[in-house]
Amino acid sequence: MQELRFDGRTAIVTGAGGNPSLGRTHALLLASRGASVVVNDIGLDPEARHYPGAASAETVVQEIIAAGGKAIACTDSVASLEGAEAIVRTALDAFGGVDILVNNAGITIGAPFADITPRDIQRHIDVNLMGTIWCSRAAWPHMAAAKYGRIVNITSASMTGFADQAVYAASKGGVWSLTRALAAEGDRLGIKVNAVSPGAYTRMVISSMEEDSPILAQSKSSLPPELSSPAVGYLAHEACPVTGECLDAVGGQVQRCFISRTEGFTDRDHAIETIADRWDEVMDETQATTVGLALMDTSQWGLRAYRPGNQKIS
Repeated sequence: MQELRFDGRTAIVTGAGGNPSLGRTHALLLASRGASVVVNDIGLDPEARHYPGAASAETVVQEIIAAGGKAIACTDSVASLEGAEAIVRTALDAFGGVDILVNNAGITIGAPFADITPRDIQRHIDVNLMGTIWCSRAAWPHMAAAKYGRIVNITSASMTGFADQAVYAASKGGVWSLTRALAAEGDRLGIKVNAVSPGAYTRMVISSMEEDSPILAQSKSSLPPELSSPAVGYLAHEACPVTGECLDAVGGQVQRCFISRTEGFTDRDHAIETIADRWDEVMDETQATTVGLALMDTSQWGLRAYRPGNQKIS
């Protein structure tokens, strides 16, 4: 089996300074295969409650260098456009480009929907969703100019529905929808955008569970973060054959997660009662099909030209 390498490629991995953490193992894997890596992490979240010490992008960089790899640390925040642009600028200045972006940085605060504070709601959106948007936005023109790019977004199984994680799930569901839309838009530009839904023993998991939690103990014993990194590496490689896909990568198991649509029924004269009467047809998955990307030319749709909000339309 031929080794898949990243020689000559530059990768950015956000949220990669923790130990144990998924970002760290993603960065170590890419660097071990020849990539020059920007290891991004803010260090200590000033609003974090239970994290076991600070993360350190510089420490991960030293690990990479000690193993013979190339890396540089960056401590700017993904939660603003300015921070995202600084992260990408670090890659450009240090290594001359950006080929791979792994949007790994994130937070999770488990709480019932009625109890979670407005501030914690906003933080999930700012970091998990907007951080992914801002970093992708900052890297996008450079990838488009090179006619090549690989973006791997980190989502979560919570997006399919998980109690006491409504806002986290919403932010990660947004990341999945963003992945699909950017994949459709990036297809003609040579940019492939995919997602990974991982599961591992990490600082985030440690911070969100009580010390005597059986789930935490099971995670520590059987879910090392290294087992989720090969899926990220494959989707980040030039040999990746897909775009707009999501892989679950947990404990050595790799699966495809996708959207499907039932055959349902067609009746232009249907009423509320029709749906009630034919509900079994709506829900029948026997003939369900996979929902593909909308890879289409919209130039003939007659869409209005986009103009920035402060520009007058004459």
